[in-house]
Amino acid sequence: MRVIKWLDNYLEEALLVIMLLFMMVIMGIQVTARYVFSYSLSWSEEITRYLFIWSGFLSISFCIKKGASVKIEQFVGLFPDRVLAAIRLVTYTVEILFFAYLIPYAYRYILAAVASKQLSPACGIPMYLMQSATLISFCLAIIRLVQKWIQRFMVVIGKEKLNERGE
Repeated sequence: MRVIKWLDNYLEEALLVIMLLFMMVIMGIQVTARYVFSYSLSWSEEITRYLFIWSGFLSISFCIKKGASVKIEQFVGLFPDRVLAAIRLVTYTVEILFFAYLIPYAYRYILAAVASKQLSPACGIPMYLMQSATLISFCLAIIRLVQKWIQRFMVVIGKEKLNERGE
């Protein structure tokens, strides 16, 4: 149970930090190899690029979880908590439908990559592993959106109150 709670609280954050650390270390090794030893690593830029792509897609669900979206705070502050929660219910519903619409396309994209048996040029990594970032991030986004939707629904029906940040 504690593992599930930890994953719920920190999954995306932990993965993003680990990926950032790997990108830093790999590019540090690449810079050192290039400028100190006059030797360039063929794989470092490719791995860093793939880590960057994965972190970009994982940041979708992280931003949803943290409520880090583009909004005008003064406009949002005009509404009472229950009205604001109802508006957010609508936006979360639209976002859930959007990601649900994208999931079959992401799945087909991965299947096409599996069928093509394409490998990355420098490392020989199967490309379906890189392209699965879309499907995984869209599924995580839906999970986070459903969590937010339930929280907002509880505010709308009066069972909970928003905290000072409007969360």
